[in-house]
Amino acid sequence: MSPLARLRHDLAPAPTRVPALLAQFLSGAHDDAAATLAGAIAAGLDRLPLPGSGATLTRWQALSIAGHHDLSFAKLYEGHTDALAILAELGGPQIAGASWGVWCAEPPGPAVALRMQGDGRYTLSGRKLWCSGAAALSHALVSCRDAAGRRMLAAVDLRQPGVHVTDQGWHAVGMAGSASVDVEFSEAQAVPVGEHESYLTRAGFWHGGAGVAACWYGAARAIGERLLTSTHAQLAPRTADGEASAQADPHRLAHLGHVDLALSGAAAVLIGSAAAIDAAPDTGAQALALRVRLTVEAAASTVLEHATRALGAGPLCRDARFARMAADLPVFLRQSHAERDLATLGSTLAATGDAPWAL
Repeated sequence: MSPLARLRHDLAPAPTRVPALLAQFLSGAHDDAAATLAGAIAAGLDRLPLPGSGATLTRWQALSIAGHHDLSFAKLYEGHTDALAILAELGGPQIAGASWGVWCAEPPGPAVALRMQGDGRYTLSGRKLWCSGAAALSHALVSCRDAAGRRMLAAVDLRQPGVHVTDQGWHAVGMAGSASVDVEFSEAQAVPVGEHESYLTRAGFWHGGAGVAACWYGAARAIGERLLTSTHAQLAPRTADGEASAQADPHRLAHLGHVDLALSGAAAVLIGSAAAIDAAPDTGAQALALRVRLTVEAAASTVLEHATRALGAGPLCRDARFARMAADLPVFLRQSHAERDLATLGSTLAATGDAPWAL
């Protein structure tokens, strides 16, 4: 049995095994994010439990493992698995072997237009920004506006004449492997997914938003582990009775303490929030999702600051994986809306006046 066939066989009876199998798969993956995604899809490692289905933490563990491996891959993997969840929730097209993106950023400017033609078919026209993985994916879910100006979501096959993937709009060093370029649609054939506004009003919208933070967490964990490994090595050699000689720099130990607090706190919030989503999957989760995202964002920023201060320039210049993670993470974190999200969370709490902080 080939390795790919064995992965499929192992996965088939128990989707909850995906995190462990994904980690196994990624241990032999190369640096091409798109190729790694294609391999994961072929192995069935994109079939995660849906948010709110009772195994949300398993889903987030897989996303965390993706982020721990490589953030450009995690960006594509998270988008693809989010698309599968959206299609399941809204009854969209199921296309075997497809690789999906979710392109729903809405910067200022004209929106992509969804129009019904005389023959009853729908087309997309306009320019979409921030299209991660556009050159490698087969399909995308694209936010757009119908003729009445209502917000819609449409599925589009990217391998048709009406789709032009540009080389414009992306100059970042961080997250270079995600290649989030601009895409131009010229009466590209499309299929509406759900009704107007349903992409935004469905229960899973905020569940998916919280899941992105699991990718951030995985990357922060990888950076923290680099500091832990290096600091542990400073304690060698050991004495004859097996006790470590106290040789580690006390400042480095303090930085490691900061990292532990940040990661432990973020992990607790992720675990508790996944359980809360599973307990009430149809309840509005905006405040919960914002709390998850902002907590993990703060933790990841803390880990990056303290790990790089403790380790100095060496790993940033001589360790390719660490250097790439340190460059990617700040870019990916900006998917958060920073103080705007904090203000939204604060206004949500203030509107109810109910304190959610009791143990």
